[in-house]
Amino acid sequence: MLLLKRIVATPGVLGGKPRVDGTRVGVSHILAALAAGDTADEIVEALPWLSHDDIKAALLYGAYSAERPPVQAAE
Repeated sequence: MLLLKRIVATPGVLGGKPRVDGTRVGVSHILAALAAGDTADEIVEALPWLSHDDIKAALLYGAYSAERPPVQAAE
């Protein structure tokens, strides 16, 4: 899964949330744009420092994250 190497989380950058390496574009931003109806082409056109592989990596990261057990809030 070489695509997943494009996704990093760094304390102090975007609050430590997952993002595309070398950018401040969070995985959540990409997923939200896709959910809102933007295409990968539109995202890459608007953010030319991203590639189509970055979009695929964000989708793959989201898919893997959905497979994790939900976090339970402390009572």
